[in-house]
Amino acid sequence: MSRRSSAVALALACHPGPTVAVTTVTAVLAAAVGHRLGGAVLVTAAVLAGQLSIGWGNDWLDRERDRSSARRDKPVAAGAVAAVTVLEAALAAAGACVVLSLLTGLVPGALHLVAVISAWAYNLGLKATLASALPFAVSFGLLPVFVVAAAPGSGSAPVWMVSAGALLGTGSHFANVLPDLADDLATGVRGLGHRLGRRACAAAAAMLLLAAVAVLALGPPGPPTAGGWAALLLTVPTGAYGLLLAQRPGSRAAFTSVLVIAVVAVVLLVTSGAQLR
Repeated sequence: MSRRSSAVALALACHPGPTVAVTTVTAVLAAAVGHRLGGAVLVTAAVLAGQLSIGWGNDWLDRERDRSSARRDKPVAAGAVAAVTVLEAALAAAGACVVLSLLTGLVPGALHLVAVISAWAYNLGLKATLASALPFAVSFGLLPVFVVAAAPGSGSAPVWMVSAGALLGTGSHFANVLPDLADDLATGVRGLGHRLGRRACAAAAAMLLLAAVAVLALGPPGPPTAGGWAALLLTVPTGAYGLLLAQRPGSRAAFTSVLVIAVVAVVLLVTSGAQLR
């Protein structure tokens, strides 16, 4: 195996989709709440390091489950990168996360580390329990708290923004469960979404993400913006349509509709940050 192919496999093992998405949201939100360039880069780097550690840690911990499910999309399970390499990368990223987080300040740094520890708790076992959604609520809820706490001044994230982050995280958890329900159940993972079943899991994902959009559209002071109303008008029929088609066995419509709602919620989240300045 060449060093280049191993490096590519290592990059793919970090869960690049969620890692890039969360890091990008952080960067945009940091700019929206008034971070100077240096502060925005530091906050974003801390979140990136945390996400890398979580993604690599997840693939290392799940390597045997992924092998038994023949997950060729998982580099460790497919033998594209050594398990020890992924573990070392996860630990190095975790160490960098600690340093970078604390450089933003003791309080905001501690807040971010709690969010990262919460995500690691999911990887380490909570994913297979009734409390599987809790780490997502905690970690996503704390993300705007961390970004705002690290910004210049003494502001704090409003309750509506924290609530929306928690709702977005919890809804994303149920959406993330949908494509892998069968593989997870076959390998002994029975989190809350698995116990609810496909239809109820899809419904929970859609309703929670719709609630996140509603909070982001209606929560800020003053009347809702045109963008807020447009988001609500888009997501309500999208969620209803996805839930209707979710009744069909094997349909991925609910998962697709949930992704659309999640994108709308994220756009509202990062743009609503400007209302904190």
